[in-house]
Amino acid sequence: MSETIQVEGRIMAVLPGTMFRVELGTNKHIVLAHISGKMRKHFVRLTMGDKVILEISPHDLQKGRILRRIDAPRPGIPGRPLPPNPE
Repeated sequence: MSETIQVEGRIMAVLPGTMFRVELGTNKHIVLAHISGKMRKHFVRLTMGDKVILEISPHDLQKGRILRRIDAPRPGIPGRPLPPNPE
């Protein structure tokens, strides 16, 4: 069993076939990533700018697997509060 590296990143581009270009937060390195099976199963949607946790093999630092999305409050999504009204 090999060890994996978990890092935080931001989605820079959405590609066909559930592939994504992710910029790592630590060193701005660009990685080609796909989503994990649990994210497919639960229909987790990812868009440009989303922060994610990425798993990378130490043997191939160019590819990775997206493990989860780091939730950020978004206006208009059920279950999350709307921003205060400026009126």
